[in-house]
Amino acid sequence: MKTKTFFWGLIIAIFLCLTNLSFAQKKIGVELPDYIAPKDRICFALYTVHENTLKLTAQFYPIKDNEPVVAILQIKEQNKWVNKDTADIIYPGYTAPFRIENWDDSKEQKYRVAHNNKAFYEGIIRKNPHDKNDFVMAVFTGNTIYPQHGGDIPRTDIVENLKKVKPDLLFFSGDQVYDHADHYLHWLKFGRDFGELIRNTPTICLPDDHDVGQYNIWGVEGIQCDERNGRMGGYFMPVEYVKEVERAQTSHLPDPYDPTPVKRGIGVYYTDLKWGGLSFAILEDRKFKSAPAEFVIIDGKPTDSVFDPAIDTRQFDHPDAKLLGDRQLKFLEDWTADWTYAEMKTVLSQTIFAQGNNYSGKHERELLGDFDTNGWPQVGRNRALSVIRKSFACRVAGDQHLATVIHHGIDEWNGAGYSFCCPSIANYWTRWWDPKKPGKNRKPGAPHYTGEFIDGFHNKITMHATANPTVEERAQGGKLSTRAAGFGLVKYEKSARTITFECWPRNVDITDPASKQYEGWPITISQTDNFSIKSGYELPKLKISKDDQVVTIRNAYTKAICSSLRINGKTYQPKVLNKGAYDILVGEGAAVQYFYEVRAKSSNKETISVKFE
Repeated sequence: MKTKTFFWGLIIAIFLCLTNLSFAQKKIGVELPDYIAPKDRICFALYTVHENTLKLTAQFYPIKDNEPVVAILQIKEQNKWVNKDTADIIYPGYTAPFRIENWDDSKEQKYRVAHNNKAFYEGIIRKNPHDKNDFVMAVFTGNTIYPQHGGDIPRTDIVENLKKVKPDLLFFSGDQVYDHADHYLHWLKFGRDFGELIRNTPTICLPDDHDVGQYNIWGVEGIQCDERNGRMGGYFMPVEYVKEVERAQTSHLPDPYDPTPVKRGIGVYYTDLKWGGLSFAILEDRKFKSAPAEFVIIDGKPTDSVFDPAIDTRQFDHPDAKLLGDRQLKFLEDWTADWTYAEMKTVLSQTIFAQGNNYSGKHERELLGDFDTNGWPQVGRNRALSVIRKSFACRVAGDQHLATVIHHGIDEWNGAGYSFCCPSIANYWTRWWDPKKPGKNRKPGAPHYTGEFIDGFHNKITMHATANPTVEERAQGGKLSTRAAGFGLVKYEKSARTITFECWPRNVDITDPASKQYEGWPITISQTDNFSIKSGYELPKLKISKDDQVVTIRNAYTKAICSSLRINGKTYQPKVLNKGAYDILVGEGAAVQYFYEVRAKSSNKETISVKFE
């Protein structure tokens, strides 16, 4: 039975790739030529370098009959192209994944993908920028192309801006492809639009709901979903289609933390990337998430939205409802204390861990519960935040069509980290954060929509900035446009351990001093703001003989990690949430010094000297 299911799933996926091609071409108004010259077979390539392993995936146009289905990755050495790896061009999808171990990331190197001695695609593998003090990540989401949304709009302004900025890393957080029938054709379009950037820059892609052909997705570890709206849980498109999407978008990422497939043989890609003195945890916050069908029943039917103020959304929280799932929580726990080659940390996900909007589509009736956001399930959300904050990591995501900067809380406001949701590349489905009552503890002169709130699921959030669409932008007639659209930059200053979030609109020159970001940006935070304990207990002050050591705090009895940080300088006084005894670990690798069962006090004047040879 399983063999038959796999066979028919494969046939359906191939059928969709072939039969939907011409229809999809007409739908977006960008047709694939009937004839692509052999010299133009390679469309684009994505790559990352992690711990001296280069992974690169080349994306091909359709390979014709009798053409080779093997590609070669070459590196230029002493002005000659040298073959380094070969890869099969995998169908469906026409992707060729390459891998080179023991990569020398201390220098910039030119690469070339070659096919049939006729097609050549060149780019640059960047030098690891670990010696740069300032690291820049460009952030994108929502690359919609639909005729009913107004068709397509150029991406030239974004590309030209980033060619000037020269970011160290690109992060596409999801919905690179909006078509619900033919990922392949639209993926080629994505590659043509952004190819000038991604051919020379390490790139992270996370496929989101539209990428896999759904309006929304609650993955429930890969079960079959019979409705494209997704609220019953699982994946609507055939397994081979989902695999093709994930292979195209993620096979160039570092190896998964645990490659064990989920249900029906669908793979996983959650992992970490160390680059430029930073460590990025890459999550799949859709794949393991529970579905509303199991926990959110109103009037006998599952729902994904609540508009009735008489309904208390806390009733839909449940200890068995999952967000990241046990596997990804274990990954985050292990990642927390791994500071190899890293000075600062960031978690990358498809969407933020809160409901950061309360009007959707139209500014008419208030959206009181949006289960597509990671504000639900609350227990899963709080578990995730309680782990992420241990490494003082901020979070960066997309999906919401509404740019925000939120300081998250669990038991109290501002007790966890900051998140930045970037604006959409193109924005048809607008959202707003426009609460009826002003936020508490706002900064002087700040807009009413900033400050401390509870979101639709009674999560504690502090809104620092929101790029709400204006009345003038809405007057454009509901067409796909640049309203509240744009992209983000995240700038890390490693010597100061600060993080700056920038939020830029479309069609401006961001190098022009007269150009302005969206209201409220830029926002700069300290690394330690991501786990700032206001009321808590102090451990002794550490005076360490060597700069910038890793300090990890563990519960003395359970051995659970409470926090882990590469400190800035030689002194550090850790704080913990609760009284008790704690183990303090200073250093990393083989050079770790242990201080066992140290008591935490409300005010601690003690000092521990830590000397390294």
